Amino acid sequence: MMGQMHRLGNEVLSVDIAIVGAGLVGLSAAVALHQAGFSVLLVDSRDPTQTDDALSVSWDTRIYAISPKNAQWLNRLGVWPLLNTARTGEIQVMEIFADDIQAPLTLSASDENAENLAYVVEAKALMQALLKQVETLAIRTLFNSPCETVSATPTKATLRFANKKTVESALLLAADGSQSWLRQQLNMPMQQKSYEQTAIVANFNIEKSHANTARQWFTQEAGGGSSILAWLPLPDNTISIVWSAPTKLAESLLKLSEDTFTRQVMLAGATALGGLKLISPAVGFPLTLQKTSTPVQDCVVLVGDAAHQIHPMAGQGVNLGFRDVIDLITVLKDKNQYQALNDGALLKRYTRLRKTDLLNMLLLTDGLFQLFGSHHELIKTVRNWGWSATKQRAIKRRLVANAISL
Repeated sequence: MMGQMHRLGNEVLSVDIAIVGAGLVGLSAAVALHQAGFSVLLVDSRDPTQTDDALSVSWDTRIYAISPKNAQWLNRLGVWPLLNTARTGEIQVMEIFADDIQAPLTLSASDENAENLAYVVEAKALMQALLKQVETLAIRTLFNSPCETVSATPTKATLRFANKKTVESALLLAADGSQSWLRQQLNMPMQQKSYEQTAIVANFNIEKSHANTARQWFTQEAGGGSSILAWLPLPDNTISIVWSAPTKLAESLLKLSEDTFTRQVMLAGATALGGLKLISPAVGFPLTLQKTSTPVQDCVVLVGDAAHQIHPMAGQGVNLGFRDVIDLITVLKDKNQYQALNDGALLKRYTRLRKTDLLNMLLLTDGLFQLFGSHHELIKTVRNWGWSATKQRAIKRRLVANAISL
């Protein structure tokens, strides 16, 4: 059990930056902004230190592929060394398969003389490491405290709580998830589109070594739509899977017995790793694309899932959230001494940076989803031609370089 974190009394507190939401992005923002010299308060309606999310022998079904660049950032924050390396996987090679295409597209970190393409980390482990660093740095927290009202102007945000506590800040970060309470209270616009897919996540022991290789299969379903099955390598001959399938198919898969579901996963992955043994119950969640053209309103900044949700095929959701924080800190640290943290020009620069990054990621994820989900013969022909073109060494190296630079 963690020690008692620094709590607030009943006073009105003024800070540089208040952060609502103590998930992975909110916690990392608190650590990074504190280390950058800003006064920070981290707020959450629940207490993330009082959960039953203790790491057990079995693997967490919530798994993230962390890019090397973001792993380096977490290392600079002092968070990465707190992870148990025995429970951290590495992706050194990625094999991508598609219907009607004989050989997979293979991307290797060695093509760019890199150690790996990504690290595979359990959500619980990363959460606990971030919480420990928040405690070590004595960052102020207000946990188990639901917000009652919020108001914002271009120069100040005010949070009020049911217990009469009040927090004022120059910047307010909404890191409270895809259903962000803050975003809704402030009527910040958000565009949504259902992928009409459900993602199934589960973990398996495997018969053959995965050799630190991630595998992904794009499959067109006979009844329409497409499925994307990803196998991510974990230590000790273990993999985590994400099977994004049309919702009707996903619902039928989730109703199968463990043995039958396991056989379906093996067949969908062409028994590439031999026999599989399910070691965690399969869980499904619906997939939705969410994006906004206005991540900033007055002095409020949306970050993480509060700002965007993308298809999990590239494992970039949390990476995108971390880059929200990195770009915000870059902008704030570059300000001149006369500029306020909520200066309009600074926040416009941040918006431009994030718009470019999000657009690139949407082109990758949503673009691939549309491309492989189409049954149109002309689109299939163009897709297959493009697949062959990517096997040219120069293009493959470019794809690898892009992957490790995220």
